[in-house]
This record gives sequence, C-alpha cells and structure tokens, in this order.
Amino acid sequence: MNSNKTKTAITPTRADNYPEWYQQIIKAADLAEVSPVRGCMIIKPWGWAIWENMQRVLDDEFKATGHKNVYFPLLIPMSFMQKEAEHIEGFAKECAVVTHHRLATVDGKLVPAGELEEPYIIRPTSETIIGDAFANWVQSYRDLPLLINQWANVMRWEMRTRMFLRTTEFLWQEGHTAHATSEEAMQESLQMLDVYARFAEDYMAMPTIKGEKTESERFPGAVNTFCIESMMQDKKALQAGTSHFLGQHFSRGFNIKYLSAEGREEFVWTTSWGVSTRLVGGLIMTHSDDNGLVLPPKLAPTHVVILPVIHKEEDRTTILDYCHKLTTELRELNYHQRRLSVEIDMRDLTGGEKAWSWVKKGVPIRLEIGNKEIAAESVYMGRRDKEYKDKKNISRQEFLSTVVTELDELQANLLQRAKDFREKNTQVITTRDAFYDFFKGDEGGFALAHWNGDPAIEAKLKQELSVTIRCMPFDKKGEHGKCIFTGEYSPQPVIFAKAY
Repeated sequence: MNSNKTKTAITPTRADNYPEWYQQIIKAADLAEVSPVRGCMIIKPWGWAIWENMQRVLDDEFKATGHKNVYFPLLIPMSFMQKEAEHIEGFAKECAVVTHHRLATVDGKLVPAGELEEPYIIRPTSETIIGDAFANWVQSYRDLPLLINQWANVMRWEMRTRMFLRTTEFLWQEGHTAHATSEEAMQESLQMLDVYARFAEDYMAMPTIKGEKTESERFPGAVNTFCIESMMQDKKALQAGTSHFLGQHFSRGFNIKYLSAEGREEFVWTTSWGVSTRLVGGLIMTHSDDNGLVLPPKLAPTHVVILPVIHKEEDRTTILDYCHKLTTELRELNYHQRRLSVEIDMRDLTGGEKAWSWVKKGVPIRLEIGNKEIAAESVYMGRRDKEYKDKKNISRQEFLSTVVTELDELQANLLQRAKDFREKNTQVITTRDAFYDFFKGDEGGFALAHWNGDPAIEAKLKQELSVTIRCMPFDKKGEHGKCIFTGEYSPQPVIFAKAY
C-alpha cells in the first residue's frame, strides 16, 4: 500500500521505493529471476519473448542497412586484448579470465587443472577478435565496406547488479564495420545511432536524446562515442544505445589494411555499435505503473488476452466456442508486420485473479467474455494504458474493425506520456547554485546547462552529486554560452543527470 493508502497491485509503489518497485515489477510480470550464478539472471518466457521481439525488429533494420550476421568465439586470447592499450585499460577491471582447461579431483574435491599456456578472456566486447579476423578478410578496396553484426552474450564483472539493467552476463548485439574513409565510417556511426533512436521511439515508445559522449565517458579506444539517452520515471537517465567511431585505433593495432584503387596500402577506418537487454529494463522503467508492467503493443508478446467468464458449467461450451471463434478472426489480422497475437486464458482461476495477472504482465488489451457479451454479440474491453475499472462494452464486429486502431492509440499514448514526463522534468539551469540545488533536492531530472569542457569539473560533480554529463545533444550544437561553473566560453549546453 502506498503513502496515500491507495491499494495497488505492486508494493512498494514507485513513490515509496523505486528500486524495489522495479524488482517487484519483474517478479509480478514473471520476466526473470536471480540465478545461482553471482550477478546473472534467468530470463523467463515472458521476458525472453519481449527481447525476441526487440531482436526481430532490430535485426531487420540491420539487414536493411546492408549488415550481415556472424558469430565469433566467446573466448578471446589475452594477447589480442593487449594490442589496443586504451581498450584493455578500459575493460581490465571487468574481465573474467579462463586460466585452466580441465578439472581434477584432489582429496575428493574438484579443482582447476591443466593450466593454459595463454589465458582467455570471456568476451567483454569483440573489437579485438573481430579486428584479427578483419585483417584476414580485408585485402583490397573491393572488400570494403565490411558490415557485420553479432548477436551474443558478453561478460563484465559487476559488483552491484540489477536485473536487465546491469548484470555480469548480458545479451546484446554488436555491429562492427570497416571502411575506406573516415567520412564513410563516421556516416555509419551516425546512421546506426539513428536506427537505435527510431527503434526506441517507434517501438519502445521511449523518447531519446541523441548526442555525443564527453571524452571521459567514451568507449575505451573510440575517437567518438555517440549515444541515445532516455529519462526513466525516477528521473534518472538510461544510456539506451551507443555507436562508436573508432578511427584507425583498432586497424593499426590489428594491421587491418587494404590496397586502394590507386595501389596504395591504407589502414581501414572502423566502427562498432550496440544495444543490450538493458532495453528491457528501460521499457519497464519508462512505462510501468503501480499495478505492474505496461507494454507498448509493437513489442508485446501478446496483444490481446481473452478471459472467459464462466459461472455455470453448462455455459462453458458456448462461451469457449465464442472465444475460439473470436481468436481465429483476430489472428487473421496483421499489426505492424506480424500477426495479431491472441491468448485465451483457460486457467482454473477466478475472473479477478486472471485479469490482474494479465494487468501485471502488461498485455495491451484484455477482453472479458461471458453470457452477457455473447447475448449482445459484444466484448468487454480494458486497455492497459487506462485505469483497471475503465472498461467498455463494444460490439464484436466493431472490435474486430478497430482493434488495430486501439493498439496504435495505446502505443502513441505511451510515447506522449513519456515525452511529457521528460519535458516536465528537464530544466535549463544558468547558475552553479541553481545546479547544486536542483540535484541536492528531492526532485531532480535532466539539467541542461553550459560547461567549459573541463574533465576536472565532471569528476567533481560525479563525486559530490553522483551526476554525470549524459551527452552533448546534437540539437543544441552551436548554442554557445558561458559555463555555469567558471563563466568561461561554452560551445553548447550539455545534459547533466544521475544515471543507471
């Protein structure tokens, strides 16, 4: 029960304890659970179905832009990591290392045996092993551009984990490309950032801010790191995707050269870009409420759930026949390049238990069907973006002709709500005192303020306020002013926020 004593399906509420609310949403929606492996999670069918839908859309986008899927080994030779000094320095503290190749029994206990001549790193990211392959694959300008993508798992040793948002092992895609010119590589980096931003807004209904990371926040070994940042309902930022222009750092480290049309040997220019299962966490925190998960229809595993309301056993056949016929008709409809997904809940539970279980799982549309609906040739409909009791009775035929519109309205409503929330909680700040008041207070959010580019100021704010520069927004380029901390020239305002 929350602070104003209103009964909710999820306790604690967002207002009472946001981190615990997040964990309870995952539990109530049956998305994932903690595994016996420290810092790792088991993704359950409903959570996996959401990730699968994300994969499907993104994979189509990648292929439409000319990328082909590959797969590289999970284990990376230690010597590969050492070929790009800045890269290994950035990941050294997060690496899990394999040093032995078998187990032996000593005094009745299993112990590692057979020490490896060269240790392997469990993949934290694949720039190095892919760079080694690119050196073999690229010989001539005719081999360029080389555009690949990998769907994989990675491991980064995390001290403090939170399901979907930060786990020791997580799932992602990582794109890697090689180009003949820096201009082509930069264009690729920005194109893929646009793909991520469109996906976040069009499918996740999660508005983003596109921009560039500061030098201290760049990916290890990158020349430029570009990102999309989103505001969660606790007003913290979530980095939802990154795209990196790697210049020639990795091509020089791994000797990736090509023979130009003029006969000169040149180093290629490379990029990498990725999103991960933290998108599922972003989806949860952007839209869910104190009654459970709220899913944008374009990514929902099930669009419509049908709840038969059977009070008398003799009515069962008639009601179920009606439900099955409606299901067949609905499944013939298309919703954004896939068949409408419909389930009938046949579980032996009370109507209220059934309905609330689907509210918690975030299904966009619920239909209750009993004798009254059958007599009127109608359905009793509830939408997940509205209050639980806000339901309406409409004719079966009208529902069939408007269900796609209903889903599109729901999708648009979620995006608009998230945009309104971000706008309401973003503040332009022009003085140092106002900045400190903003982040020391209870409200917080995104602060748009001028900064002179000094990394020492970044470090101080991170230490004192746990605030970082999320990005230098593309749409604020050229809006020069004075740094709020020093009064010195600032080329553009940046976004400051507390973040995940």
